[in-house]
Amino acid sequence: MPDQVRFAKPSVLFVCVHNAGRSQMAAAYLTHLAGDRIDVRSAGSAPADQVNPAVVEAMAEEGIDISAETPKVLTVDAVRASDVVITMGCGDTCPVFPGKRYLDWTLDDPAGQGVDAVRPIRDEIRKRIENLVSGLLSEK
Repeated sequence: MPDQVRFAKPSVLFVCVHNAGRSQMAAAYLTHLAGDRIDVRSAGSAPADQVNPAVVEAMAEEGIDISAETPKVLTVDAVRASDVVITMGCGDTCPVFPGKRYLDWTLDDPAGQGVDAVRPIRDEIRKRIENLVSGLLSEK
């Protein structure tokens, strides 16, 4: 049997302040669209107690259940283990390491918003994730 060359899966970390809205939606879409082809993480610089209920509802409308997700604290190890780090309003609290690709997505914060206000944020995140998936998987 010939030797097979295997490429490591790309890994992406989504970071926002509370890890309760934008980063949770982005991680859920990436997992939904890429399956096991991309490792996905999300975290927050100051995690909330729970995922925003309006975000859970908006994602359920897309057939994606994130009701069991919990906000996670951003760690240096999570950044170190990721190829691409996408920040969404966490400012300077995200550690920077050489050799990582950093993207900053300017998106409205769904904190304190109802589902009607969350839908356009969700839809914008989906568009960006679709572009990200095609880009990451074509680089392999």
